[in-house]
Amino acid sequence: MAVVAALCMPHAFVSCGSYAGEEYGDGELRLAFDLPEGGMLRSVTQIPDTSDFILTITDVAGNVVFDGKYGDCPESLAVKAGSYTVRARSSDFSKPSFSTPQFGDEQCVVVRQGEVVNVRLLCRQLNSGIRLLISEGFLTRYPSGVLFLKSAQGKLMYSYSEKRIAYFDPGPVSLLLSLGSKDEVLTTRELEPQEILTLGVDVSGSGPSSVNEGITMSLDTARIWSDDRFVIGGETGGQTPQTAIGVAQARTLAPMEDVWVSGYIVGGDLTSASGSFEEPFKSRTNIILGPRSSTTDRDVCLAVQLTAGSLRDELNLVDNPSLLGCKVCLKGDIVADYFNMTGLKNLADCEF
Repeated sequence: MAVVAALCMPHAFVSCGSYAGEEYGDGELRLAFDLPEGGMLRSVTQIPDTSDFILTITDVAGNVVFDGKYGDCPESLAVKAGSYTVRARSSDFSKPSFSTPQFGDEQCVVVRQGEVVNVRLLCRQLNSGIRLLISEGFLTRYPSGVLFLKSAQGKLMYSYSEKRIAYFDPGPVSLLLSLGSKDEVLTTRELEPQEILTLGVDVSGSGPSSVNEGITMSLDTARIWSDDRFVIGGETGGQTPQTAIGVAQARTLAPMEDVWVSGYIVGGDLTSASGSFEEPFKSRTNIILGPRSSTTDRDVCLAVQLTAGSLRDELNLVDNPSLLGCKVCLKGDIVADYFNMTGLKNLADCEF
């Protein structure tokens, strides 16, 4: 019996070195990353490849079932019946810092005897951010002042020339102005998860009788992001190997021309109904690009066409079997149908 939490095709259990438990259990967990229903509304940059996310799966007693990179975990885990916490993070985030958005998801699932539970992880921003817009008037009024952003987790100095976003755990964050030995709290804001708040800092026209009376705050509501749906790679995603979009996102973007896509070479020998994920391979004309190195389900992959030339010579698995499981960035055209799969054709370049 399957618990339908997401659309996943059945596949065989693959053992994993980090799997702590018996080889076979009473139920099964199947994991996948996806974007929420309804499309992608918000563009952000510098979201890591989900294969590099830190994945931890624990049972109700706190015993670790898996701890490692999401890309190293099999898509299907045999587990004992019980409750499990599945936690994925793009990075560790323990103290306030600049340019450190954290993405991920956490879900509690119950596996009953004989059930297959499909866990669909979402790529949400977990922490919060603040960007200050400091007016020229403020700089003139307080040339020797120092601004700080402070939360329960720590304090960050925000220089007058700073352009980056400062990230904090959700909760109250205060803006402080330090004038010599005295710190003044200018404002405190309660930040929600996924929120990026742009705060204008200005001064009133007349001279202040006190610091707080002379400083004004304004919210730039156009820069408050609260959506939980993101385009991996942002508005410039796919323009360079460094901003390559992932396989899961590429599957939603067909047709799109001249774009970089990042994934893992997981198989080849494609036909309209099948493909091979194991050596030896027979066809030099195509490969399968998966969202992670352990993928064995063609329905979550891209079919990649290899036309005659140097890229076919470099990428085909007949002549290069050691590439199986390797990560690669490919530049080409995303098409809706190639061997009954979303495909990548007209390859122009590749980078390992």
